[in-house]
Amino acid sequence: MTDSRSARTYLCISGVVFGLVAVAHLSRLIYRWPIQIGSWPVPHWASIPGLVVSGILSTWGFTLASKRQAQ
Repeated sequence: MTDSRSARTYLCISGVVFGLVAVAHLSRLIYRWPIQIGSWPVPHWASIPGLVVSGILSTWGFTLASKRQAQ
């Protein structure tokens, strides 16, 4: 039972972290925040794949956590 609880906690925390990353990407797109890595300005379209991937990972984490709870 402890292993199942630990796994569920890990999945929930992962879902929250990836959800926050998705919100950050969405906020960057909405508010047009600039990002620069060294001398390279990162284009805004680069946040679109970041939003999609982190959103999928967040959803996946919460889905797996809810399946762990049912077991």
